[in-house]
Amino acid sequence: MGENRDNRVVLCGANAYEQKYYFNEQFAGIPESIKEELHVICVLFTEEVGGVFTIVFEEDGSISLETNAEEDDLLYDEISSGLLVGEIRRNRQELLESLQLYYRVFVLHDRTVLEEG
Repeated sequence: MGENRDNRVVLCGANAYEQKYYFNEQFAGIPESIKEELHVICVLFTEEVGGVFTIVFEEDGSISLETNAEEDDLLYDEISSGLLVGEIRRNRQELLESLQLYYRVFVLHDRTVLEEG
């Protein structure tokens, strides 16, 4: 995982096929409580829906919640997947906004976000 195409960076993800969780150590400075919350979000997502779920920083610092499945995965629930992504965005909006701010300040070194607040 880690850095992928177009300067997008994976923060974390879970894989239902391998039953594994990944956290990008580039973000080791994130508080433990938030790391734990991310772990729970990713693992619960893949337990409920299946497939692979990742939280990715886009080049501009925004966050994408991505999910996909292997073509032959008949148990993957695409409808529930979309609903659950929406639920995470609503229920964890403050967390996601904080992560975006962290990324913009500490990774992109965008000091203008500090002046906006």
